[in-house]
Amino acid sequence: MKILKFTLKLFLVIFLAAGILGGFFMIKGYGMYKNALAETSIQEMAEDIRDKASFIPLDDIPDIYIDAVIAVEDHRFYDHPGIDILAIGRALFNDLKAGSFVEGGSTITQQLAKNQFFTQEKSFFRKAAEIFMAFDMEKELGKDEILELYINSIYYGNGYYGIGEACQGYYGKYPSEMTLDECTLLAGIPNAPSVYSPTENPDLAKQRQRQVVGQMLRRGYLSGDTAAALSAAALPAVVTP
Repeated sequence: MKILKFTLKLFLVIFLAAGILGGFFMIKGYGMYKNALAETSIQEMAEDIRDKASFIPLDDIPDIYIDAVIAVEDHRFYDHPGIDILAIGRALFNDLKAGSFVEGGSTITQQLAKNQFFTQEKSFFRKAAEIFMAFDMEKELGKDEILELYINSIYYGNGYYGIGEACQGYYGKYPSEMTLDECTLLAGIPNAPSVYSPTENPDLAKQRQRQVVGQMLRRGYLSGDTAAALSAAALPAVVTP
């Protein structure tokens, strides 16, 4: 009986401590979010990306590339309100288990918020600020707009920002001309651009492409035969830098 009471008290203390700590992170994160928004509004951020010469409208990007990005980055993108509770819970569990930041659990909306408004520093404060900003972005922008801005601003390695620069830089063509092979390769690079750049680490780039293809197969975007053919094919040739 004493052990049971002690256990219940211990759980209560842990629960209260977690609540207090979580509240502290959220308060600090809210301050970061408000400061960032005071400097640049969401609409100003969006216009800055759209004004780039390399900007490519979503309608001019192959559907298979869009499917690849959603499958590998945020497969519930069109269903969540800016954050994915299931992904955050899984990431938190894995982070606590590892004792460090090993998984982010960020949605495409959160990634856009982080890249455009905050630093890349891994902290619970920034994560909280990112969540507040993601909610605001989902209120002001449509899902397609968010996806379009993300694809046109994310880093693809080799100094290429956005799908327009990446496609010209790696393949010497416009996004609308990309093959299935090229689409699935490019979709995997932003996860770790310096690691998966096909000009720097072709073997790792191919491994990452296979991961993208595997996720597309799992989510129903590719048939088994097509996925097998893509995984077995050689790495798409890139333009020599």
